[in-house]
Amino acid sequence: MPQQISKKIFIYLFIYLMLVTITNEKISYDFYKVRKFNITGLNELDTNLLKQNIEIFKNMSIFSINKKDISKIIYSDKTINDFEIIKMYPSTLQIKIKKSNFLAITKKNGRNYYVLENGNLIKTQNQDLKLPYIFGDVDINNFLDLKKKIDSSVLGFNEIENFYYFKSTRWDILTKSGLIIKMPINLTVKKINFFFEIIQKQNFDDVKILDFRQENMMITND
Repeated sequence: MPQQISKKIFIYLFIYLMLVTITNEKISYDFYKVRKFNITGLNELDTNLLKQNIEIFKNMSIFSINKKDISKIIYSDKTINDFEIIKMYPSTLQIKIKKSNFLAITKKNGRNYYVLENGNLIKTQNQDLKLPYIFGDVDINNFLDLKKKIDSSVLGFNEIENFYYFKSTRWDILTKSGLIIKMPINLTVKKINFFFEIIQKQNFDDVKILDFRQENMMITND
C-alpha cells in the first residue's frame, strides 16, 4: 500500500513538473517576441513605410533575427547607405538608418538621375536639389573614386559646377568661378593639390581653361 502511494506521488510530481516546464517555456517564448520597432534616421513617411515592410518580423523570437533577415527589405530603398540593428530585450528592435547623400545629376538613356554616394542612381522627378551635373556616359564607380580624391585634396567638392567624363576615364571640371580644368588620366590627390597650388599662386582671372593633361606641363587658353 505505501509503495502504491509512493508511485502515485511520483507520477503526480512528474506531471506537475512537465506542466510547469511547458508553461514556463511558452511564457519565455512569448516574452521574447518582437513587438516594437524603433526607427531613426528617416522622415515620418519613410519610417511608416519601413515599419509596414518589416511587419513580417513581428512576433518572431528576438533571438532568431539577424541583420541579413532585414537587410534586403531595407536596401530596397536606394537612398539607404547603411543601417544598424540593436536588440533591446525583451521585445524591441532599434534600427538606426544612415541615408546616402545626393552627389550629382547625370543622364542615362535620355533620363536624368541623381547619383548617390552609395553608387545608386535614382530617377529625378524634379531638380530642386542644386547639384553638379556630370556630362558623358559616366562609370559611377569612377566618379565615386574621383569624389574620394577630391575630398582628400585642397579642392572643395562644393566648388565644382560640372564634371565632364571621357571614355579614356579622364575628367574635366568646371569650377563655380567659371574655370575649366582639364585633368590627366592618372589623377592622384597629390596632383590635384599641385594643380590648385599653382592656381592659387598665379593670377588666372582672364583665363578660361587650364590644361594639365600633359605630364609636368600646364597649357592655358584665354
